Amino acid sequence: MSRKYFGTDGVRGKVGTFPITPDFVMRLGYAAGRVLTRMDHHLVPGTKPLVIIGKDTRISGYMFETALVSGLCAGGVNVRITGPLPTPAIAHVTRAQRAQAGIVISASHNPFDDNGIKFFSAQGTKLPDEVELAIEAELDQPMELVPTEQIGRVKRIDDAAGRYIEFCKSTFPNALDLRGLKIVLDCANGATYHVAPPVFHELGAEVISIGTQPNGLNINLNVGSTHPESLQQAVVEHQADLGIAFDGDGDRVVMADNQGQLLDGDQLLYIIASHRHQRGRLGGGVVGTLMTNLALEHALGKEGIPFQRAKVGDRYVLELLNANEWQLGGENSGHILCLDKHSSGDGIIAALQVLHALRSSGLSLADWAKRLPLYPQVLINVKVAQRIDLDSNTALQAAVTSAEGALKGTGRVLLRASGTEPKIRVMVEGQDRPLVQRLAEEIAAVVQQEAAS
Repeated sequence: MSRKYFGTDGVRGKVGTFPITPDFVMRLGYAAGRVLTRMDHHLVPGTKPLVIIGKDTRISGYMFETALVSGLCAGGVNVRITGPLPTPAIAHVTRAQRAQAGIVISASHNPFDDNGIKFFSAQGTKLPDEVELAIEAELDQPMELVPTEQIGRVKRIDDAAGRYIEFCKSTFPNALDLRGLKIVLDCANGATYHVAPPVFHELGAEVISIGTQPNGLNINLNVGSTHPESLQQAVVEHQADLGIAFDGDGDRVVMADNQGQLLDGDQLLYIIASHRHQRGRLGGGVVGTLMTNLALEHALGKEGIPFQRAKVGDRYVLELLNANEWQLGGENSGHILCLDKHSSGDGIIAALQVLHALRSSGLSLADWAKRLPLYPQVLINVKVAQRIDLDSNTALQAAVTSAEGALKGTGRVLLRASGTEPKIRVMVEGQDRPLVQRLAEEIAAVVQQEAAS
């Protein structure tokens, strides 16, 4: 069955435009509450399911938090709210509190006037497809308040941030510390603003923080992992050893070396994988996505590390990791999953795994980066007003075939629809940058032409 509301990462869109409206979000909370009540067969009679709600720093988050709480309580569910916390923190708190689900109000790396609702299972992973479909089916039913005595209650978890800080620190080896390192942290004016700096400071680093003054409107605004220029500049200005940038909800990370040179998710994934492999602690192979740079696949192959590609989206990386019983995977955007440390992608924990490799090996971030020179990769996002069937569009298929012929087996062409935005993503990679750039622009022009016809 196809989803009506859920995309690859929950329900997301422009604030005030359906379905990101207070009335729909209240109904979504109610629908989720009814589904969870029916699903939870282990409850002691007379008790209610428990749901944890967190959010990032968007101004609309307060409005949607209230709407969700109302819907869930009306559906007979108890709620605990944490206030602003990273998405992976809610996954952790959901597991730690033995809750039946977690909900995050966030649009991740998008601008402040977008928002979204994403769910976690009791295990701290994305909801299974069948549960999302059950919630969508419930949304089509009338909203009927449970009997008054069954209405849920809401309470705040006052120490959620402190619990998460300690959890993150626990994923870094006790025998190591970060003393002597000067680190710039860019928290994107988002959910990590009050938790990331203490994590790295308490492990011994000298921390310089930027993007830690959220006002509800400046999340991801010229800061964070999607706008790393601020991080790169700050690293050079402060003569720091490295920099770390998160996105608005804290599940992505990119890093910069002491010269301000950026390392993306593919390069960070390589550092973690290679370091673990050398120590005999990789636990299988590595999962990337269709967007993973071909250079990573080749580098892992030279070290004898198995590699497989999943569809784009951390939920698909997680599915393939679980199917293979592997531990490590991620995306070039900076979503990195270390399943031996956490059930979901976590920017802070991924950064700590990279720092573990640096401290253990004695190599700098720049040293590690030299081991994986990425192939030129050009990504063009083309906005479209209507859906295009990429597989059956003859003009697009002809453009892709022509580009693949020009690359002569030395690169890749990928055309895909975004799961969260009305865009077609055109990606071309190869060893000849001018050729890659030209081919990507030619295909993007065909996409624009076909979208307008």
